[in-house]
Amino acid sequence: MLKAFFKTKEWALWAYAGLSLLIFSLWVQVQFTVAFNSWYGRFYNLLQASASYKDNPSEGITLFYDHLISLSYITNNFSGEASFVVLAFPYIVIAVFTSWFTSIYALRWRQAMTFNYIPRWRHVEVEIEGASQRIQEDCYRFAKIVESLGLQIVRSIMTLIAFIPILWGLSDKVDIPYLRDIEGSLVWVALIVSLGGLFISWFVGWYLPGLEYNNQKVEAAFRKDLVLGEDNKEYAQPEKLWELFLGIRFNYHRLFKHYSYFNAWMNTYDQFMIIVPYLIVGPGLFTGLIMLGTVTQVSNAFQRVHGGFALFLHNWTTITELRSIWRRLSEFEKNISLYENKNNQVSEKG
Repeated sequence: MLKAFFKTKEWALWAYAGLSLLIFSLWVQVQFTVAFNSWYGRFYNLLQASASYKDNPSEGITLFYDHLISLSYITNNFSGEASFVVLAFPYIVIAVFTSWFTSIYALRWRQAMTFNYIPRWRHVEVEIEGASQRIQEDCYRFAKIVESLGLQIVRSIMTLIAFIPILWGLSDKVDIPYLRDIEGSLVWVALIVSLGGLFISWFVGWYLPGLEYNNQKVEAAFRKDLVLGEDNKEYAQPEKLWELFLGIRFNYHRLFKHYSYFNAWMNTYDQFMIIVPYLIVGPGLFTGLIMLGTVTQVSNAFQRVHGGFALFLHNWTTITELRSIWRRLSEFEKNISLYENKNNQVSEKG
């Protein structure tokens, strides 16, 4: 799965140069998110102070539009404070490029895996269960998920590196008992709730990997009969297909039930996490310790840091699918190697 792409001369340029380009684009995006966080603070502080411009509203309106659409940052040789438009448009271009190149990269990885398996599989005389599905579908899904998840991990690490110091510095704005005396309290809260959520998710989603694995097996059996029926209708007997479909339906019902439990937990957790930063720093608004812009900065930085810590929690269903695919492809590789060794032994004896 990995060697076919990362340990061959044919794909070395794509594997490593392409990965480096993706990592660089993610780093640039993270720098933009840091700039956005600073912009939120300035913009919402301006909104909170809007009443002070009632005697000279044109000045306030000018500042308001400067924060949103001014190009002065560019015309002043990239000095001063960037407006929302100046930050947003480059970010969109980079994000679109990253998404497009990620898809291309995953396709190349799939190609490497597919044409690594095909020659080996062709020389195995014994039929391997679900071989066509493993080569055609699982290779693509594996490459796509690993690429997407891997880039999210890299992005999360970069985000944590960029935002933890920001959130740590904003922790001195906390004005509630116990937490006000803990240095970097917002960072510790984000870490604790993320690890706690991951721990609970592990138990709530305990059965999902096995159910995903079983689901692919029953789907493969149903697909096989249909494919054979294209050439010989003797295989596509309604009674046999109905029996196979009953297995699919039974497994899906179990899968949907367990995903319902998991989704109920995840939605509850995500809704609660929206208000956590406000619960912690909100009281400071009423004591005069902070302004609205600071609250917005804290909320944004907290969500970024929490998102980095909770990466595996928010991708739990994707990880579940990946574990299932990894298991199937590992079995496929094991069977190929097993029958290859048997064929070699027979050839040596002959």
